Amino acid sequence: MKLERTKNATRNIVFGMALKIYQIAMPFLLRTAMIYFMGVEYLGLDSLFTSILQVLNLAELGVGSAMVYGMYKPIVEDDTKTICALMRLYRTYYRVIGCVIAVVGAVLTPFIPALVKSDLPPELNIYVLYLLNLAATVLSYWLFAYKNALFQAHQRVDVVSKISILTSTIRYLLQFAVIFWIKDYYLYIMAMLLAQILTNVITAVRATRAYPDYKPVGKLEKTAVKDINQRIRDLFTSKLGAVIVNSADTVVISAFLGLTVLAVYQNYYFILTSVIGLVTIVFNACTAGIGNSVIVETKEKNYNDLKKFTFLIAWIAGFCTCSFLCLYQPFMELWVGKDLMLGISAVICFCAYYFIYEINQLLNTYKDAAGIWHEDRFRPLVTAGANLIMNLIMVQFWGIYGVLLSTVLSTLLVGMPWLLHNLFTVLFPKKFFGDYLKHLLRYALVVLLSCLVCFGICYWIQMSHWLTLLVRGVICLIVPNIIYLVFYRKTEQFKQCVQLVDRMTKGKLQLEKRFC
Repeated sequence: MKLERTKNATRNIVFGMALKIYQIAMPFLLRTAMIYFMGVEYLGLDSLFTSILQVLNLAELGVGSAMVYGMYKPIVEDDTKTICALMRLYRTYYRVIGCVIAVVGAVLTPFIPALVKSDLPPELNIYVLYLLNLAATVLSYWLFAYKNALFQAHQRVDVVSKISILTSTIRYLLQFAVIFWIKDYYLYIMAMLLAQILTNVITAVRATRAYPDYKPVGKLEKTAVKDINQRIRDLFTSKLGAVIVNSADTVVISAFLGLTVLAVYQNYYFILTSVIGLVTIVFNACTAGIGNSVIVETKEKNYNDLKKFTFLIAWIAGFCTCSFLCLYQPFMELWVGKDLMLGISAVICFCAYYFIYEINQLLNTYKDAAGIWHEDRFRPLVTAGANLIMNLIMVQFWGIYGVLLSTVLSTLLVGMPWLLHNLFTVLFPKKFFGDYLKHLLRYALVVLLSCLVCFGICYWIQMSHWLTLLVRGVICLIVPNIIYLVFYRKTEQFKQCVQLVDRMTKGKLQLEKRFC
């Protein structure tokens, strides 16, 4: 089967972006309502449980990524028999995973109170809340989770996005009702549980209708199963590393600084991850296409695509970084007030983390699409270990700022250099490594320049909250993009990205005529 990579990516980006904007706006309103109607400590609880359950999700071992990767080649070859056998195998794996998470989660229940410093709302039973969240996680594996891989492998993530919009609407309406009128946090969590069940069931029904020939039947050869199990073992360290990096900050802040400080941190982090989520849509939409390209195209063609995507992400991430630096504080003051704000040093750390994260995410997308998990198996674990150790040490001296800085340093000094080495020894020729580093350094310096110029201008703009936000927003919209256009207009990557956007929009924007 020949995949229409550009068409599918465009469709996935459009529907994924609509879903993400919706999923940013509604939780933002929920967080605001919870702060003013129930209390800031509840936000800290939400973040804490999310991090704990991410740790429990280690039982997944990366089966989802291995599942999608394993389907790329059979889809290209129209090998229905192999796809059906893969589905049967992964259904079994997910059932076992659900059981493991349920058992391990139950064993950990007595230790949950130790992760909350002292400011738990007195009317809440932390054990009941934890078990409700655990149930949502377990059901996400037991209820047809394996069928979601069919849409991902076929580059039809737009179908999943439509389903998520429907079930998320039901969840948000119920949770708003709870916050405004009932004010019962238990019911708030149960609404999430209901939405998870609906999402899995509807996705399974749609997958069955869209791909009626794919049923969980048949068996793979022992060598094929052995290869899959090897990929899953390799993915375990990657999964473990990602969970430690994502969860360590939250758990350390809760244990050492309390739920209130965690909620303040999470308000900033929520804005950051919302923007990350929008850019992630581009990655998710292109992952299957990149995997297909790795199989059918030359290494030189794939390296040229990497440079093109790196340029595109550097431009987008650079613009967002400037906006974070200049808009974070006036927005937070307007949203939650000065009492629930961090200092400018924290904002700078968030900005550095964001830009590094986006570049790292692109490199990980190529790693996952090409299945380079065995060679990369130790890197995430070492990076996560460095992050955790620095977290535990630096939080003692610098509090929240030490936690943020440790994440930036562990990614920049350990994770990214190692990942680059792996990519340019397995997927791309070594001779291109120096050339790619030059591109990355140039993009980072241009982003740093644009941030300094923007912040220098915005620093002097002090008006009413709304006017400050509006004027700074206009400056961030214009100044960085002018700087990038001046520096990049003559580059080959700029021309290729303009042509790509024109293809995705079917020439409606005519960017090539305007800028090239």
